[in-house]
Amino acid sequence: MPRLDARLKLVAAEIRGKIHADIGSDHGHLLAALLSASRIERGIAVENKPQPHQNSSATLERLNAEVRLGDGMDVIEENEIDSLSICGMGGQSIVRILSEHPNRLPQQIVLQPNKAIDSVRQWARDNGYWLTDEKCTGIKRRFEVLVFRRSGSSPDPVYQKLDRAGLDESMGLMFGPWFLLRKDEQLLQRLAEEQRYLQARPNLTETSQARLETIRQLLTSGHFLRR
Repeated sequence: MPRLDARLKLVAAEIRGKIHADIGSDHGHLLAALLSASRIERGIAVENKPQPHQNSSATLERLNAEVRLGDGMDVIEENEIDSLSICGMGGQSIVRILSEHPNRLPQQIVLQPNKAIDSVRQWARDNGYWLTDEKCTGIKRRFEVLVFRRSGSSPDPVYQKLDRAGLDESMGLMFGPWFLLRKDEQLLQRLAEEQRYLQARPNLTETSQARLETIRQLLTSGHFLRR
């Protein structure tokens, strides 16, 4: 069984079901691990380039899985899968994939965006998916894993909890509502480091300036000191 890195171990721990699809599976290691541990019954890997398709096919050859060549959810049928993962892509690419065939999305989605993570949280907020958990690897190589479950049109309760804690929804979208509610020490350290970095940079863009101001508000609010 292939060994998973820290981020994929976090992803694998959240997945249980019958049929799971992994988009951009690369070498098929996540599906191989899930099948070997009997966390899923069948896997579907989706690759959009021939070489990754060959890599995943070799890994999954003797397992109850298939590898499809195509773009995102284009090669997944409606009601075909119980859960879905997309790991190692930028947030905007993930949002594009999720938005193109909303009728084909399953109940559970586990995502590991490399950047623009706020856009993924915003997509879920706007499309009836609750953010049920957030986890991360270490500070130096921090990868965030987001777990979503379809809930219909009702508001995500985690943002209501955030409001009761005296924090803005925008802070939750930017830095993770569950991380903030848990007063995550790794997040606190990362915010302090990012604040120093941004303060030292001349001529910040409007986006970076807004991010810096949000970090300042969080660090001066006393939120991380309250227990």
